[in-house]
Amino acid sequence: MSARSHTPPHPATTGGVQTRLPWWALALPALAFVTLFVLILNPTDAQAGTGEPAITQLFQHLQALVGR
Repeated sequence: MSARSHTPPHPATTGGVQTRLPWWALALPALAFVTLFVLILNPTDAQAGTGEPAITQLFQHLQALVGR
């Protein structure tokens, strides 16, 4: 005796997919954009605006780690 396989019914289609985003999915990127934009407009407020370039400091740290 062979058993019939059960196939799940197909969901009804409404013609389009509707996806709702949570509020933070739009708020966090907007906040990050505004923060970076403010830093670009007034770079003197940024703490990293003075001193040696960051890439030089990175190479110095790497050299110190390799030299140990």
